[in-house]
Amino acid sequence: MKHLTEQGLSRRSFLTGAAATGALAAFGLAGCSPQSASSKDAGGATTANAAEVDAASSADWLGSAPDIAASDIKETKQTDLLIIGAGNGGMAAAATAADLGLDFMLCEKTGSIQRSRHWFGAINTKYTEAAGAHVDEGRLLNEFSRYASGQCDQRVIRVWIRESASVVDWIDPILTDAGMTCAFDNDIDHETGGTSFALFPMEHYYSGKDAAGEALERNKVLLSYINERGYDVTYNHKLAKLVQDDSGKVTGAVFEADGGYVQVNAAKGVLLTTGGYTSNAEMLRACNPMVDRCVTLQYGSPNNVGEGIKAGMWAGAQKDSIGAPMIFDRGAVKPGENAGIISGPGEVATFAGTDKQFNLGSQPLMKVTRDGKRFVNESTPYDFCCFAAAEHEGGVFCQVFDANLKEDVKRFSTIGCSRQTQQLLAKEADTPLDEIYADQLEKGTMVKADTIEELADKLGFAGEAKEAFLAEVEKYNGFYDAQEDADFGKEAYRLSELRTAPFYGVWYGGSLLTTVDGLRINEDMPVLGADSHPIAGPYAAGDCSGSVFGNNYPEYIVGCACGRTITFARHAVRHLAGDLG
Repeated sequence: MKHLTEQGLSRRSFLTGAAATGALAAFGLAGCSPQSASSKDAGGATTANAAEVDAASSADWLGSAPDIAASDIKETKQTDLLIIGAGNGGMAAAATAADLGLDFMLCEKTGSIQRSRHWFGAINTKYTEAAGAHVDEGRLLNEFSRYASGQCDQRVIRVWIRESASVVDWIDPILTDAGMTCAFDNDIDHETGGTSFALFPMEHYYSGKDAAGEALERNKVLLSYINERGYDVTYNHKLAKLVQDDSGKVTGAVFEADGGYVQVNAAKGVLLTTGGYTSNAEMLRACNPMVDRCVTLQYGSPNNVGEGIKAGMWAGAQKDSIGAPMIFDRGAVKPGENAGIISGPGEVATFAGTDKQFNLGSQPLMKVTRDGKRFVNESTPYDFCCFAAAEHEGGVFCQVFDANLKEDVKRFSTIGCSRQTQQLLAKEADTPLDEIYADQLEKGTMVKADTIEELADKLGFAGEAKEAFLAEVEKYNGFYDAQEDADFGKEAYRLSELRTAPFYGVWYGGSLLTTVDGLRINEDMPVLGADSHPIAGPYAAGDCSGSVFGNNYPEYIVGCACGRTITFARHAVRHLAGDLG
C-alpha cells in the first residue's frame, strides 16, 4: 500500500457499545426494534409460537460492539484515509483518492472486489446533453422526494443531481481508455404508470471486452487504475468495529483478519462503503418488515449483512427510521409458495425462491391474487405490485398471458431494466415461447395450458377462486376491446387480451436486490449523531448510508441508487481532502 506505515500497538480507546441499544428510541428507531422470529402459514399470515418469541425477543439485531482487548490486536497500521468495502462506492472512492495522491487503505472482507452494478444514473451529462435530453433538476428533486413521502434530505439528494455530470466527466476517460463504451438510455417517448409518473433520461451503461474477449467491469477497471498508481485492496479484512478516542472521534477501525485482529488508524477519516443488509434476517424483519410480507427471492449480495451500519450505530450514529427496500417484481415461485423470510434467528435471510430473477414479472400483464381477482394497476413501479400483494394471501401474485406475448411486450415499451424482456423477445422473434422459457417451464415456475380453464387448474385456483379467475379474464378481455381499464385505470396501450392459445402463468413475489436505508448523512457525507450533527471521523456512501430514500426505490428515476453511490463516495473523499473548493 502506497505510503502505508506500520506502528506498534495502539492504545486507542474502544467503544463498548453498552448504551447503544438503549439509544434506539432516541434515534427514532422504534420501527427497528428487535423482532420475534416468524413463519408464514398457508394464508401468508405471520405466526410464531411462544418458544420462538421468547428465543427471538432476546436476540437484538444491533447488539453491542465486540469487547476487543488491546492485547488481542495482532497488528496495527496507520493511514490517512480508511475506506471499508470494495464495491461500487469503495472502488470509486479509491480511484478518487488515488487521483489526489492520498495515503489510503481500502479494506474488503472477502477475497475479491465486489461485483459492479454497471447501470448508473447521472444528470445532464455530456451524453444526455448531446442527445438533447436535458433534465429539469428542480422537477427531478421534487419527484425524488415524492417517492420518499418527504422522508429524506433534499440537500443530500441535490448533491447527486448537481455533481453526477462531473462524475461522468471524471470516470468516462478511465472506462473508455480501458475499452468500455457508454450506452445512454434515452428511449423515452411516453408517460408511464397509472398516475403518470415522471420519467427522466439519466441512466448510463458502460460495457466492453478486454483483449482476451472477457467482459469488462467498472470495478475491475478501477482496480487496475489504482494498481497502476501504486495502491491495492487489502482483502479478507472484516469490519469488527470502529475505534474512538476519548472525545468520541472515530479514529480508525478494527478488523477480523486471517492472523487475528488488525487495527487501522486513520488520521483524516473513515469512509464506510459496506453495503446494505439483504442477508441479515433479523435486520430485515426489524427495519424492513415489508420484505417479510412480499419478498420471495433474495437476489442481492450475500455479503451484505449490515456490519457498517451497526458499527456506525455503535459509535453513536443515527440510522434512517424508515426502511427502504429495493424490491423488483421478479421473484418467481411455484404455485402454492408464499412470500416471507423462512430462515430463523442468526441465519442468513432465505426465501422460497431459489432461482435467478425472472425479468418477465415486470411487464404490465394481467396480474391476480390467490382469490383469482386483479388487485392493482399493473403499470406502476416494480415494487408497487409487490407492496399491494402483501395485503393479500401469501403475499404473492399471478401473472398470466397468451401466445401474443411478444407483440404485447413490444407495445408496452417499458423502461429501465424491465426493457431486457423486450430486447430478449425481439432478438428471439422466430423462437417459440416454449423454447425461450424452457427452464421456467421445466422447473414449474411457469405453467402452460391449452385453455384458460386448464391454466386456472395448473395455477392452483379452485372453487370460488377459480370461478373468480375465469370471470376476471373475461372482464379483462372486455377492457382490452374497449381500450379502457374501468377497474384500475391502466393505460390503454398496456392492456392485452387472453384469447390465443397456448396460455401461460407465473406466480411471483418480490425480488430483494438491496436495502437503501442506512446511516444518516448530510450533504458532505459525514455520519450524523443523535443530535443530527456530524460525528467526527466517519463518512458513509452507498447502501450503508441513508437520508435519501424512504419506503421504496424510485424505479422510474432509473439508476439513481448506483448513481448516488458513486457520486457520494467521490464527494466524501474530495471533502476529506479539501478538494471541493
